[in-house]
Amino acid sequence: MEIAELNAFVAVAESGSFSQAAQQLHLTQPAVSKRISQLESSLDCQLFDRIGRHIALTEAGRDLLPRANRILLEMEDLRRAMTNLGGEVSGTLKIGTSHHIGLHRLPPVLKRFSRLYPQVKLDIQFIDSEMAFDLVMHGKLELGIVTLPPDDTGPLRTLSVWEDPLAFMIGVDHPLAAEDKIELQALAEHPAILPSMSTFTRRIVEGLFQEKELKIEVPISTNYLETIKMMTSIGLGWTVLPATMLDHEVTALPINDVALNRHLGVVYHPGHSLSNAAKAILDLLQKLPEP
Repeated sequence: MEIAELNAFVAVAESGSFSQAAQQLHLTQPAVSKRISQLESSLDCQLFDRIGRHIALTEAGRDLLPRANRILLEMEDLRRAMTNLGGEVSGTLKIGTSHHIGLHRLPPVLKRFSRLYPQVKLDIQFIDSEMAFDLVMHGKLELGIVTLPPDDTGPLRTLSVWEDPLAFMIGVDHPLAAEDKIELQALAEHPAILPSMSTFTRRIVEGLFQEKELKIEVPISTNYLETIKMMTSIGLGWTVLPATMLDHEVTALPINDVALNRHLGVVYHPGHSLSNAAKAILDLLQKLPEP
């Protein structure tokens, strides 16, 4: 049993596709198939049922998957620990971040990091913050630079880097745009455009209305904040977005006695060894000047 074979097995099992696993591993599909065959031969069992173009894990495959993930995580942790002993900042740094943070917050940090540590290869996944948390938890990412949750993060550690005030917004031609002051109850009578229920930002907004025993109608939902802003600007509903997104297309809604805020920052797993590259970018983030 080889590490490369386990990598191929996990990639196929989690993607559900030999071709997608090949793309992920930068291999040809026949090379991935060969590694799976070698692994099945060494274990003397079939790991996948192949029915036409569809594949599914066998009982043996389902039993192997969590074990293979643990072995790969331990090997990666060992590699980082040994590499760190030399003190060199190099290798691949796997980060997950949201499109919004990647567009509005990270560029100057990444620019400085790349200049200071040209030996580091950045592997950045643009994903929802909640997915980044899950991947950090399972050792698939070293760091998540994300929207931090409003509640407990379990075993994960977080570092708040940016305070991100939120604002209620409406299109400039929406009837509510002419109001001087609006109560939450009146706002709840109009449809909203918000991220999905799985997002931390949606939980913050829903929590506010639940405190007042109010329900909101959300006929349009997407996790792309720029799309939410566009839909809001043409009058399809109100929304809550980072205040930094206010411009001539949308206007702030003056809600009585309400101030919403979220925090953006870093999440990592204290039980996994951080590479010198991860420590270096953490240091840069902690030293950012106050806005």
